[in-house]
Amino acid sequence: MTITRRALALGGTGLAAGAALAAPLATPAIAQNEPIRIGWLAALTGPSSAPGVGFNRGVLFAAEAINAVGGVKGRRVEIITRDTQGDPTKAVNATQEMISQLRVHAIWGPTNSGESLAVTAIMARAKMPNIHPCVVDTLIDERRYPNAFRISPSNTQWDDAVRSYCLTRVNAKKVAVIGDTTGYGVSALNASVAAFQRDGAEVAYKANIDATQPDMTPDMLRARNAGAQAIVVWSVSTGMVARLLNTRATLGWDVPFVGHPSMSSGEIGSLIERPANWEKVYAIGYRSCSFDAAGKLPPRTAELVQRLAGKVNLQDTLLWWVASAIDAVNLIAKAVEETNSTAREAIIGHWNGLKDYPGYYGTYTYSPTHHNGYPTEEVVMSAANSARDGAFALAPGY
Repeated sequence: MTITRRALALGGTGLAAGAALAAPLATPAIAQNEPIRIGWLAALTGPSSAPGVGFNRGVLFAAEAINAVGGVKGRRVEIITRDTQGDPTKAVNATQEMISQLRVHAIWGPTNSGESLAVTAIMARAKMPNIHPCVVDTLIDERRYPNAFRISPSNTQWDDAVRSYCLTRVNAKKVAVIGDTTGYGVSALNASVAAFQRDGAEVAYKANIDATQPDMTPDMLRARNAGAQAIVVWSVSTGMVARLLNTRATLGWDVPFVGHPSMSSGEIGSLIERPANWEKVYAIGYRSCSFDAAGKLPPRTAELVQRLAGKVNLQDTLLWWVASAIDAVNLIAKAVEETNSTAREAIIGHWNGLKDYPGYYGTYTYSPTHHNGYPTEEVVMSAANSARDGAFALAPGY
């Protein structure tokens, strides 16, 4: 039976899996049946695990969808997962194992910038195709790391969206900037403080807080006493965010929170003391995962949510975490399909030629000198407590 490319397309990606082609493959017969091994560096446990759990649901869904129609030209996708627990040392060990022992064809992750800072150079030396959602700007350097591609916005893109919303929509001229003590939290806080000051705003208070710190009262009091008109948060820890929000309510302080997407994670709902504590919280979001005024998602995203129904729980996570992971797996599979190869240079070369690739999470464009593929215009701010199927209403002012 001939299986058509159209019948095997995975959603909006155009990934044709398992289609019989007339042209013979140049690779040996054994390679034609070899699984496509994708290494997945995932922080599935620990204080920074909320994104990893959401990403993992997308990874599993994408692999199962591809394999359900015969794989990529008959080759199954095999996901090799290592839980890094948000620990850079564990990420280094897992990366070395994937490269030298497991011999994966490409790596998706890590999901935490602190971990990625520790492993990016290792992958570059091995010329390992790497696609990740980590936002620290220095993780993408086309000259030093020609193998690394970012699927999410950079921290500069996130920071610009947060700062613009604080200054133009919230009208906050004095802000408090709070991060956790991870590599990401420290670097994101420093970049945010510098950008606010560069734009003429006053950073009234700044602090890096251990994500496991039980009492946020001292830091919130210092921010309030310093006159902060908005709290900018850079942390993936939903527990830390929830404790900050509960403390704000205890203090009776009606100050808006603006910042990291984790503030809109469904886990927050189960950690706050009452629903009102989640009001006036504005988190980074994306056009692809935002409802319009009629309460509808963009058509491609709506189609994905329909596919996920009954298979992937979106109630306690973010749709963009799931969607971007699906896109990552599909981008690897698409490279293999188009090049008839799992060679590292073939996958990297294919990604370097992508222009306006229509993923579910974003529209990606890469070149040899441009590995930040997410379009800035698709970054928005969301009302953090407005989640439905992991997507959000736009924050006030749009």
